[in-house]
Amino acid sequence: MPNLIAFAALFFWPLASVILFQKLPAGRALIASLLVGYLFLPPPPAGWDFPLLPPLTKETIPSLVALAICLAKYRDRMRLMPDGAVTRTLVLLFLFSPVLTVATNADPTWFGRFALPGLQPQEAIGAIVQQAILIAPFVMARNLLADAADHRDMLAALLIGGLVYSLFMLVEVRLSPQINIWVYGFFQHSFDQMIRFGGYRPIVFLYHGIWVAFFAMTAILAGLALLRGLPVGRGRAWLAAAALYLLAVLVLAKSVAALVYAVMLAPVVLLVSQRWQLRLALLLALVAVTYPLSKGAGLVPDDRLLAAATAIDADRAASLRFRFDNEAVLLDRAVQKPLFGWGMWGRNHVLQDDTGRQLTIADGRWIITIGTFGWAGFLAEFLLLTLPIAMIWWRSHGAAEPVSPWIGPLVLILAINVLDLLPNATLTPLTWLFAGAVLGHAEQLHRRRVTRRPAPLRTVL
Repeated sequence: MPNLIAFAALFFWPLASVILFQKLPAGRALIASLLVGYLFLPPPPAGWDFPLLPPLTKETIPSLVALAICLAKYRDRMRLMPDGAVTRTLVLLFLFSPVLTVATNADPTWFGRFALPGLQPQEAIGAIVQQAILIAPFVMARNLLADAADHRDMLAALLIGGLVYSLFMLVEVRLSPQINIWVYGFFQHSFDQMIRFGGYRPIVFLYHGIWVAFFAMTAILAGLALLRGLPVGRGRAWLAAAALYLLAVLVLAKSVAALVYAVMLAPVVLLVSQRWQLRLALLLALVAVTYPLSKGAGLVPDDRLLAAATAIDADRAASLRFRFDNEAVLLDRAVQKPLFGWGMWGRNHVLQDDTGRQLTIADGRWIITIGTFGWAGFLAEFLLLTLPIAMIWWRSHGAAEPVSPWIGPLVLILAINVLDLLPNATLTPLTWLFAGAVLGHAEQLHRRRVTRRPAPLRTVL
């Protein structure tokens, strides 16, 4: 169980956020408040669960507090809805489709002699609030992190955060995952899953070792982006050393997927032009959005992927097969309620008829979202995350003003995060922060283009 330090950290976090917004410019304060909260606050189950509201945990408190501060302090800069009709529609669908999920799941769902209760109308309120808090970083970043200087700050924050976090990671690689127990009094996951390749994988204060490794990978890409953007000098040597150091830490983190992402994208960030970086990011986004359809149509080469995983490690192949088997069962379950899903409380899972024990495990965010909120929820969420990538790719052609030189690496980090939502549920406030920053810059480019467009000639007869 969480100790008093865990609850005190969550309770006093609003005060820490207020101090950050007083001492730093708006954009940097937003980055710092969400990044530090994500990395260092105690993970669930630490938190409070009030009626009709989503749980107040590290997943919700930093975003909720930052939004309240931004609305109070930067009211003139905060536009809650995007400029375009498509993105506005997606935001409204994201916020309010859970109402239809609740309305279409009023009856219990039975598994033999066991039943999960139907959803009550008041639960729609909690679902809307949860969706609003989830998307809050997207809204704030769109308004406060749209400029090139903000993008550089985001990359620098990722690098600094990765370097600081690496010290805790190395402690856990050597001594086993213990820091959350030492500080907050509990272990947040299954310890068995933190043992890989004859050693330990770090978890620190996050939800799983996968999350930690993924963050380290983003810090490496951020460091390489800053390295490429600096002129030749001493600063480049320090950045190169930092990136190589973080790569060594990532290897020690023992997460194959994150290491593959780093090896694949590091040369792209260092050597490839921004135009091709955006094209690659768009391709990754398209794969993520179309994956459920491809999976349902049997177009995903499961056997080839399993064979490739077996060549790396038999245990990883067994884990991948377990994921594929569960995805197939959960997708069949989701097809029964395709439009708005089964709703909350595990109704999207399959239970054993005679014992009521849950038989399925959902790892990927995509299958969780489709099972819970249906195709409406999936499209709203994944298109809000990927549409900014398509918009910045499109609007960077012939832009009236120079495109942010940091937008390519930022978009690649966002795209690989969305792609990672297929095998994992690594959707964090930082994911929404990246998406909002990219959308804000795309809208900024569009507004400047419209402003510079010459007025049509008027013929006077």
